[in-house]
Amino acid sequence: MISNRKSEHLNICNNEDVSFKNKTTGFNDIELLHKALPEINKEEIDISTSAFGKKLDSPLFFTAITGGHPEAKKLNKILALAAEEKNIGLGLGSQRAAIEHPELNETYTVAREYAPNALLLGNIGAPQIDLAEDAVKMFDADILAVHLNPLQESIQPEGDLNSEGFLDSISKITDLVDVPVMVKETGCGLSSEDASLLENAGVNYIDVEGAGGTSWAAVETFRAKDKYLGELFWDWGIPTAVSTFEVVNTVNVPVISSGGIRSGLDAAKAIALGADSVGMALPALKNAYYGLENLINLINQFNESLKIAMFLVGAKNLDELKNSSLIIKGETKEWLEQRGFNTKIYARRN
Repeated sequence: MISNRKSEHLNICNNEDVSFKNKTTGFNDIELLHKALPEINKEEIDISTSAFGKKLDSPLFFTAITGGHPEAKKLNKILALAAEEKNIGLGLGSQRAAIEHPELNETYTVAREYAPNALLLGNIGAPQIDLAEDAVKMFDADILAVHLNPLQESIQPEGDLNSEGFLDSISKITDLVDVPVMVKETGCGLSSEDASLLENAGVNYIDVEGAGGTSWAAVETFRAKDKYLGELFWDWGIPTAVSTFEVVNTVNVPVISSGGIRSGLDAAKAIALGADSVGMALPALKNAYYGLENLINLINQFNESLKIAMFLVGAKNLDELKNSSLIIKGETKEWLEQRGFNTKIYARRN
């Protein structure tokens, strides 16, 4: 049953090491150019942003975390309270479980109950056209996220390995619902080619969710009887920094950089690469288990470290951060140059 799988995912993510083993996000290869003369007042730095008509106090999203199991109700309440208090975006887990089993609805609707003004993201799979409208209505979602998880499906025992027609399905979903549609990967990243296809299909927002954070091959390995495939593909995917670079330099829709974002410094690098917002999941989930105060502290630390990074590059707001100079080196530089991208365009921007 889907609900049992959701519970297993929560427990594994909270209690096991599901991080990539040898592959990083690539943000260690991104160096923001320090300014010894920032010429700004740190106390006046503005990290607010807008997403589809809603003003947010921070570019941080909690992305597609949970739902579909009774245990998730408590967690989503805490996440919603934090999102409402700190005015950030909150994505919920795949809603298929609640649509097929209405008794689980409250594990999702609790989010709107405790975050009436927050930006909330619904969540369905790419082929689930028939679920799209119900997913939006369930808790008055502001955005509908459509997740792509071919690696996870390949490893999990009950995985669906037929992805024919997904792009057409996504296009139909964008026409069907009356809210913006975001497409997100689930820890393996998106290439420039995939991003271009999604933009042409009418997608309004892209979340790269690259490799280097939580490995869903790892999560499914803990569930599988045969560990071979999960171990083999544990580190599969495009590093988040690489995916962010490729997507923002290809499409003209807003981009979320997620997948291993762990601090405001990571976020500053992602935004300087061109991302509009950043997403975080596992740290939010783990802190939610400890309660609202821990979650608020996580957001405060994130916001403060982002402001310090912006102060050190002389950026008063996120638009100025987007135009900050940075150096791309190491494996990230090598990867991007082999893909035909010019990494030097960021080095002397201001």
